[in-house]
Order: sequence, then structure tokens, then C-alpha cells
Amino acid sequence: MANCRDPWLPWVTVRHEYIGHRAYQVPYSVAVWDIKQLIFEETDFPVTEQQLVHNGRVLDDRVQIGTLVPTGSPEIRITLEAKGLKGGGRFGQTTPPLVEFLKDILRRYPEGGQILKELIQNAEDAGATEVRFMYDETEYGVESLWSPDMAQYQGAALYVYNDAVFTTEDWNGIQEIARSRKREDPLKVGRFGIGFNSVYHITDVPSIFSGEQIGMLDPHQTLFGTNETGQCWNLKTDMKEITELIDQFAPYIGLFGSTGKTIKDGSFSGTLFRFPLRIRPSQLSYNIYNKEKVLELFESFKADADTVLLFLKSVQKVSLHLRESDGTERMLFQVTAGENPDDKLERPNSLKTLGQATDSYNNGVPSSTVTCATYQVNIETQDETTKETQRTTWLVCNGVGGRGLCSDLDSLADDLKFIPTIGIALPLTLIDEGKEATSGFSGRAFCFLPLPPGEESLTGLPVHVSGFFGLTDNRRSIKWREVDQWRDPAALWNELLIVTVIPRAYFTLIMEAIKRIQNKTDQDFTLSPRGTYGAWPDPNRIKPRWKPILEPLFHDLLQQKVINTLTNSWIQVDEAVFSELDTDADTTETVISYLQSSGMQVARVPATVDVVLNSYMTGPACVNKVNPSLVRQVIRKAKHKVSSQEKLLLLEFVLSDRGYSELIGLELLPLQDETFAAFSSSVNDKDAIYIPSEEFPRSLYPGLEGRFIMEGIKPSIMSSLKDAAKSRDGLR
Repeated sequence: MANCRDPWLPWVTVRHEYIGHRAYQVPYSVAVWDIKQLIFEETDFPVTEQQLVHNGRVLDDRVQIGTLVPTGSPEIRITLEAKGLKGGGRFGQTTPPLVEFLKDILRRYPEGGQILKELIQNAEDAGATEVRFMYDETEYGVESLWSPDMAQYQGAALYVYNDAVFTTEDWNGIQEIARSRKREDPLKVGRFGIGFNSVYHITDVPSIFSGEQIGMLDPHQTLFGTNETGQCWNLKTDMKEITELIDQFAPYIGLFGSTGKTIKDGSFSGTLFRFPLRIRPSQLSYNIYNKEKVLELFESFKADADTVLLFLKSVQKVSLHLRESDGTERMLFQVTAGENPDDKLERPNSLKTLGQATDSYNNGVPSSTVTCATYQVNIETQDETTKETQRTTWLVCNGVGGRGLCSDLDSLADDLKFIPTIGIALPLTLIDEGKEATSGFSGRAFCFLPLPPGEESLTGLPVHVSGFFGLTDNRRSIKWREVDQWRDPAALWNELLIVTVIPRAYFTLIMEAIKRIQNKTDQDFTLSPRGTYGAWPDPNRIKPRWKPILEPLFHDLLQQKVINTLTNSWIQVDEAVFSELDTDADTTETVISYLQSSGMQVARVPATVDVVLNSYMTGPACVNKVNPSLVRQVIRKAKHKVSSQEKLLLLEFVLSDRGYSELIGLELLPLQDETFAAFSSSVNDKDAIYIPSEEFPRSLYPGLEGRFIMEGIKPSIMSSLKDAAKSRDGLR
């Protein structure tokens, strides 16, 4: 095991602001020159430029270390100074101490439920399928520990388990806090490196048990030796010490499938993080943690737990647990993502397609299209505290942009190590057909996992959007180009994603929803034809940053059969006649029926869709509306028989816009003999139709009863007919 001390040999600790602290365990006979040689071998700091100072005195190269060892202590502290080159001393920037570096991360990365999401991201990166969080109140023994100082970390702790095993790269990566290894692999979600270190809000000594090793981190560098930031034990090679320090390793036995046999066999088939709660202020943080705060973390996570798994490829279950001090364990909450019950291969096949598209992009295979794959996800949350179970169903479309779709996007992808991937999720069980948008739903931005709630994460869309977005360094919001960072490559990347990949994936999602409604092969597909309009963006609600989606989306969408008629057919916009008539009006049903019987495709859409049609329909095609003028044209051409009552209703409708000049030739004038005459422009008395009045009652015109307007028609119709007669003197 590394860093094993020999208690009989002295330690020489060398301090320097540039190279940091260096510690060497050497024999008493070693000279100062030998120490300089060791420094050179590690740092390339020339021996001739080194000057070692002890207690304010510059040491001669021949001085033996044994003569400097103080009584009662095996450690010597020496300061390294530079003699200086010609013209002056050494000069250069320095890195802050580890604790200061982590404190800066904590300042920029607020505590809260986002900490748990970061740990889920780590599990997703590792290919885990399940994550469990557990608050454990157990107080473990303090007799056999690495050192007495470890006793304060044997109490209450937050555990995080996932069913993947750390690789060698993972073990190396978690130690390199200033540079995330995930950046080298753009497919990894948590690629910014600060995510895991957010756990220092909770603890001072995080530890990891995975595979054959147990590792403990100590940023304060006080537990495992001077300048040592952690310690690692191997279950195979360090079993003797692990067995002797039984209390030290007891917290890793008896939970999440880890047993004494696991330790004996030398391997744990999962990953277990242990974060002992900070019980007193430390140099790293004054933040004290207790049970109440951990449960607050859990509640914060539960607030949007129903969407956490939406865009993840591996993790399909997350649960929250509590372990009492007596060992009693109970689950508090669980969220799971399930496959489409009617097609369990749908999601795996989709992920395979997306994986192939990603590989092609990384390998430079030319493609000017967006590869999309759509599948259904069923999310179920179980809250054991409230005994509530909620289920939501989503249609998710993921897309990967092709290499060649946008040259600027490709250049940025290579520079930033990003992949142009996008996900769109439509809530199938939340759409309220009685309203014109999804009921109580606010579309949010995701970077695989939901970004923190707040105005910045809201998009104004009726769907959730996930993307390989460039984020601010605390992963709390998407970067956008501003005046002071107009050339920021990550911000430019985000804007290009919005106009290239997102519109195509969004288009595919809507078309796939329509296809599934038409096929009706999926009994669990709850979306109705009219419900598809709820997936259309509302131009008046979408946030400004996301408006560039609209033009390319509607350019493609409005050329397809996306309009559902009242007879449940799917047609293109230019094939439809849109009704905005009041469904409660007496005339509406008759008018619609007459148009349909005349071969017209009538559709009714929400006001938001109407705004889209009026704003984005381009070219010679126009949006046809049901109005009196259209009905007059159809009656003139069709001339098919309808009942007297229907004729009266049609008459009422065609009179409503006062377009009297277009009435000529329409056989809609109701006569007293229960027949209907055509409107005429003739001024000949024999063609005249009469409207009786007090001054000119019917009795004055014997034998002309068949030339009078029918008695008993609606006053509004009679009034309109009188206006028509006055307007052209065609009725007398």
C-alpha cells in the first residue's frame, strides 16, 4: 500500500510556493545535496538554483539531515528558495492550496438537490442502471482506526450507491479535481469536473468503495500524513491492515449488498460513496450537516424527480432511503423509468440507433441530416411518506446532428469536444384538451438532467428540451452570447444547436405522435388527435432565446399532414378549411355539415395554432376559413338538397356579414308557401318578393301569397332581409 511510514526514519518536508509541499523519508545520513537531487528528479528544479533554508539559516549541501532532527519529532521542515538567475530571482504564477481551490468551487456551486443530481450523472457516466441514496444514523466503533482523528467521521453519513464498478480511469479521474477526465470523453454527462466536489458542502472526508479498492479523500491533508490528500486500500493486497482496522472499515459492510464475504472475496460489484456529515466547522466549510439537512436535500430532489430519468440512457431507477441507528432501514421515495409495455425493444433499439449516429459523427462520417429515434417512457414515482404513486407517460425523441449539417457546428464540436445531441420530451398524460396548451406544464431546459428550477431554465415551450449544451461553470444555466462574451464558443454552439438540430428533432416528435395516433397500435398511447396541437410551440409564450426554433420547425411542419379534420382525417394546411365558429351557435352544426357534404375538409384548431398558421404559412397557399363568403360560394356551386330548417340556418349564416351582393342566385329566400326562391337582381314586378308591413299588409295583395316572405322567421333574419332589400332595391 502506498504511503506506508517507517517510524524509525525522519521525514523531510520541503515547502515552496510554486512546487507546493514535498515530503521525503530518508536515512539520517542523507545530506542536504541529496534532498536537492530528489527535488530535481520530481520537479526539474535545477539543483544549482535551489537554496534550502531551515530555521532561517541557509543549509550547506554537506549538512546531514540527522543533525537537524529535533528532539521528540521525526519531522524536519525546510523551505526551498531560489538563488535566482542573473538579473533577479524566480518568478511565476502559483496554484492555490487544495482547500482554497475547493472552497472556491463551493462558493460558485450552491448546495441543494443539484448535488444529488451530480452524483446521478456520475452513475450515468459509469453505465449504472440504479442509484440509491441513504441517510444512515449508525454510529460505528472508534477503537481500531487509522488514527484517533478518524473518530469524528464514524457517525451519521450520506451513502450513495450505484450498480457500476469504478474503472482505473475513474479512480484516476476522481483525484484530478482541476481537470475532469469526462471532457476527454464527450459522451459523459458530467464533463465539468466540479460536480463530485460539490459533496464537500456535506462532508470533509468523502470515501469510495468500488471493485477491489476503498479510497478516502482528505483535502485538509491532516489524516494520512503531511501533504497527503487521501489514502487507498486494496482488498487483495492490503487485507491484513483492513482486517486489523475493523472499525475503520465497518461502515462499508452490511449495506447495499456489501458483506464480510465481499471484503474477504476481494471485490464489490458496485460503487458506494460514503459522506460522513460535517459535525463541526472546518477550514473547508463552516456548513454543519445533520439529519434535517439531509432530508431537505431529499425533498429538493423529489420536487422534480419525475423528470430526472427522462433523458438518461443508463440509469432507470433512483431511490431515497433512511437507516435508523438501530439498523432499521426503510425506503422513503423511488422513481423509475419503464419501457413501452407494447414494445419493450423500442427504447433499446432507439438507443442503439443513436449510438451508431454518435459514433459516425465522432469518426467524421459525412451526413447532412439529423438522425432521430423516438420512444415512449413511463415514469412512476412512489412516495412512501404520503403513500402516493404518480405515473406520467412521455414521448421522447432524441436526435444526433450529422457531420456536415453545419460546418460551424462541426468546428465547435471538435474544439469543445461536444456532440450535437438533442432530446425532446412531450408529456402525453398532462395535455388538457379543454385548453390550448399543456395544462399546468412549463417546458424546461435540460443538460441530460434538469437544470435547476428558475426563470433561466424555462423555455416557454410545451415540451422539455435536453441538449449537449455549453453551461456556465457551475452547471446551473445555459451559456448565451452577451455583449461582453459575444465570441464565447460554448454560447455560439448553443445558438447553432437551436437552429439546426432542435427543430428537426421537434418536427420528428410531432410527426411520430401523429403516426402513433393513426396506427393505434399502442394501447398505452394516450394522446388524442386534437392533443397533438398541444405540442406546437406558442409563438406568444416562447422565451426569446428559443424563438429561433420556430422558423425552421414550422417551415417543415406546415408542409406535412398535421391538421386533423372534424371527420378524423389528416391533411395538409392548404387542404383544410378552418372553422372558428361558435360551437354553441344554432347555425354552426348546419354550416359545417353542409360544407362537409360538399366535399370540403373542415378542421378546428386552437387559437395558438391559428396564430402559427397566419404567421408562418408562406407562398401561394393560403389559410382558408369558414365564413359567410365561403359558404355562399359553396352553395352556389353545390346546389344539393337540404331541409327547410337547414336552409333557414344557412340563410341566417350567409346574411351575417352583410355581403348582400353575393346573395344573387342563392335559393334561400323562404316564402309563405314553404318553398324557397333564389335571390335576384331583377327589378321586374313578377320577380319581386315582398316583405309585408303594417303599411302594406298581405291582404292588399290577393293572389300573391306565394310572393311573400315566410311568416315566423327569426327577427334577425327578417331584419337582415330588409337591409338587403334596401341596399339594392331587389326585394319589395
